[in-house]
Amino acid sequence: AADDGVMPQTIEAINHARAAEVPIIVAINKIDKPNANPDRVKAQLAALGLVPVEWGGDTECVHISALTGEGIDELLEIILLQAEIMELKADPKAPAWGVVLEAEMDQWRGAAASVIVQQGTLRRGDHIVAGCTYGRVRSMFDDKGRQVKEVTPSMPVRLYGLAEVPEAGDMVEVVRSAKEAREIAEQRRAVMNELRRQPRKRISLEEIFQRIQRGEQKELRLVVKADVQGSLDAVVFALERLEHPEVNIAIIHQGVGNISESDIMLAAASEAIIMGFNVQLDPSARRALQRDQVDVRLYQVIYGLIDDVKRAIIGMLEPIRREEVIGVAEVRATFGAARLGTVAGCYVQSGRIVLGLPCRIVRNGQVVHEGRIISLRRFQEDREEIPEGMECGVGIENFTDFQIGDLIEVYATVEEARHVEEVRERPVHWEALATASASDDLHGR
Repeated sequence: AADDGVMPQTIEAINHARAAEVPIIVAINKIDKPNANPDRVKAQLAALGLVPVEWGGDTECVHISALTGEGIDELLEIILLQAEIMELKADPKAPAWGVVLEAEMDQWRGAAASVIVQQGTLRRGDHIVAGCTYGRVRSMFDDKGRQVKEVTPSMPVRLYGLAEVPEAGDMVEVVRSAKEAREIAEQRRAVMNELRRQPRKRISLEEIFQRIQRGEQKELRLVVKADVQGSLDAVVFALERLEHPEVNIAIIHQGVGNISESDIMLAAASEAIIMGFNVQLDPSARRALQRDQVDVRLYQVIYGLIDDVKRAIIGMLEPIRREEVIGVAEVRATFGAARLGTVAGCYVQSGRIVLGLPCRIVRNGQVVHEGRIISLRRFQEDREEIPEGMECGVGIENFTDFQIGDLIEVYATVEEARHVEEVRERPVHWEALATASASDDLHGR
């Protein structure tokens, strides 16, 4: 946006595009606002390696306003030009395939998938495979909500007929029969199950458990629900990036759809928090909440969800305790005392000396004793506190071996609240993600 500049999600989108090795066209929106500053946005983009064409670079930047329509025609022209340069072509007569953009469970129509066709023509009645699920195209609706019988390349469509909800990014392919579709889906599911059983390169559950038992690491358990698969992936991705050396985040369940009674029961049994993104509670879940005391939090903005998880992590931590020296006194004389044996005649060099607080005796830079101030007097009068610049008599718990020149450091243990800034966001290693995505070969493209 021309008024906000480059935001964290902008940088993430840039990294995604670079990882996919695709060209980037920048649309600078809200150009109609009084505080719009497109040059500042361009400078920020240039700092990220996206130098605008008018500045001598190769990144197209278009000023637009989604509100007034300004610049939209120019943006479309640049997109078409870029497509022509890349020679993006498709054959409507080839075997049809496309990609799932979003997916969700429609309570009235079943599994729904938003698909963009990239090759061939997808028709109602086709047998299809999408990732690890399959089905037959029962109905399709275009971007204006109109029912259509067939879809050609580059057209987005909302598709119904799959047995289960696919995942965003799954490839949708047309096959010859229901039997072939089922066999392909079952084969992929078997491969995915085998991959899930393989050990991951991360801390083991046994080690986490041992840390928790030793009090070294705590665990924040989460149940995550979202309206569509794409939203769920984004939330889980953001949560998995959060890290703190003292707390482990465990997503014990994730799914698409409203929060159900089974989600409440799972959270209650595992002492987890339910985080819902663009979802509501089913009536049965509301009834279950009256029985089970479960923390359910609903969000429409992902940053609010992440911030609350950070605060929950901080809430699990013990405050930082540290020692703060509040006063130093120098021993200048020693006196015998019937009750204490020996007391030190002192001069308070800095701060204040307070009765009852812990202290240490420092001699030639070395601590020779630690104890507590048990007697504090000035001119035969008992005092609770002696300020800087005054003389006093000091008695210390279990210590009588005072020497001239000793320093008595009086300190207090103070507690510091923990801050959300302690929760770090793990950097994204795009190369590793690209390697991991090699499993997409399972789609059979």
